[in-house]
Amino acid sequence: MINKCLKIIAWVLGIFLLFILAVLAPIDNSDFREKEYYKTTVESITDLQLQGASTDLWIAGWSTSNITPDQPVSLVGYRPRGDYEFVQDSSYVKSLLIGNSRHTVAILNYELLIIHPYMAGRIKEAISKEGLPIDQVIFTATHTHSGLGGYIPGIMGKVAFGGYDEKIMSLFTRQTVSGLKQALANMDTVSITYHKTAVPAGVANRLIENGPKDPYIRQLILETKANRKATLYTYSAHATGLHSQYMGLSGDYPFYLNKALKEKGYEFSLFASGAVGSQRPVVDGREIKDIQEYAYHLENSLTETLPEHIDTLAGSLHFGSVKMELPSPHYRISDHIRLRPWIFHWLFGDTGGHIDLLLLGNTLFLTSSGEVSGEFYKTWDDLADSLDLNLIITTFNGGYIGYVTPDNYYHMKHHEVRDTHWFGPQVGRYNQEIINLMIVKASEAL
Repeated sequence: MINKCLKIIAWVLGIFLLFILAVLAPIDNSDFREKEYYKTTVESITDLQLQGASTDLWIAGWSTSNITPDQPVSLVGYRPRGDYEFVQDSSYVKSLLIGNSRHTVAILNYELLIIHPYMAGRIKEAISKEGLPIDQVIFTATHTHSGLGGYIPGIMGKVAFGGYDEKIMSLFTRQTVSGLKQALANMDTVSITYHKTAVPAGVANRLIENGPKDPYIRQLILETKANRKATLYTYSAHATGLHSQYMGLSGDYPFYLNKALKEKGYEFSLFASGAVGSQRPVVDGREIKDIQEYAYHLENSLTETLPEHIDTLAGSLHFGSVKMELPSPHYRISDHIRLRPWIFHWLFGDTGGHIDLLLLGNTLFLTSSGEVSGEFYKTWDDLADSLDLNLIITTFNGGYIGYVTPDNYYHMKHHEVRDTHWFGPQVGRYNQEIINLMIVKASEAL
């Protein structure tokens, strides 16, 4: 009898041990420079052949299309909140086309939390099917935490991101294609200038008090000979002005900043989320009136403060994209233990990590699939400046690899570097190095 009990206990312990080995693994602290993913990505950047051409002429067109559904859907941001109870702000997709006589690039912007790889694929497929003359598509988002759900498939999509509804995806696709056609029909010659304006009072480091921050609004201003004006700009403050219990559909402060700029004479205004990792907005309250006031102060700084840098863009356009190979997923359950990668992939699916490059004259757009920290920006800016480049970093480019923060924060007890920091203790340095290489690659086209 005793032997039988011991055998049962041994079997149970054996099964338990096999289960533990199947689902748990230690954190990998080995040097990322020795890993195949790093070497492969570096080789891809080295071999990247940028497409493009020089010209004396810029051509641009723009449009705004409503993507608000007829019926309420889940709000996405903070945590699952259920369907929105009212529409505070309609949601839009904005299309900005920039090109020359030979090439056209589309910058698409959605008033959404993120752009999921599945959504990006569907949009690109629709553009191709329509035969639209667009050479590269760049995705951006405002990163509102009170935006629409319903476009993210998979298990975690259903649990945390509002699930998937084909009607929503079809609406996004239909309105995007319609907007692009409108923008193509309205293309005209433009002048383009780059502005860089410091607005330090609007942003703070949310990981450490008085920590490093990215204080700049980086802006392109496009103007036709008939004085029609459009602007694209970035800021690194998270669109988290509204509180997490807010049940209205809203674009948060970017919506009201766009509105304020349009009231100042811009026909079209597009806010693209910048390096928002570890950066928060400095807002006095968490209600609509508070984010409206915050947007007003940002607009006032942008339109009435003398920019630190203004540059008129010459007509050279180059573009390209690099797949960013990644370390194995590190979804942690403790400081030193993570779930096995197969569980992460089962929960989250394809993260679609990549970097898009768009060079307009000497102004460089680099788009990231990660919520990169604003703490990295100064290093990248300094490198770009040394190579005579203006740098604009955007995020949510149609991939999503979670937060990318400095490695020294990896064991901090904060959701940004715990729950949504997915690719290990060295992903910060890895991303920093890869962006450096992309900046140098772009400089070769000048």
